[in-house]
Amino acid sequence: QVQLVESGGGLVQPGGSLRLSCAASGFTLKNYAIGWVRQAPGKEREGVACFSDSDGSTHYADSVKGRFTISRDNAKNTWYLQMNSLKPEDTAVYYCAADGPAPRCPARIYEYDYWGRGTQVTVSS
Repeated sequence: QVQLVESGGGLVQPGGSLRLSCAASGFTLKNYAIGWVRQAPGKEREGVACFSDSDGSTHYADSVKGRFTISRDNAKNTWYLQMNSLKPEDTAVYYCAADGPAPRCPARIYEYDYWGRGTQVTVSS
């Protein structure tokens, strides 16, 4: 049974940093696309970052480029989202997601096969 469990959310001041983790069970990351998606209050879900193990590509939303970094630890079957220079507009529930086996990151977030339950990130002074 596939399970994704996020951790690392919380309250942080503008300009601060957080690292989210997503621990996966029931599958290995090989040939999967792994990503992070967020949903702010009153807004639609937005793809934040994705890494494809199949083609080695990494993608970021324009709003987070240069501030967020996605990474993975295959030995721990875990991936991460390092978030730096956080802004109030980054406030959202962050979900980890996985698609695969897949040749590349999904074109649309709803193509992800598996989802975590989400972790709240609040950026406020």
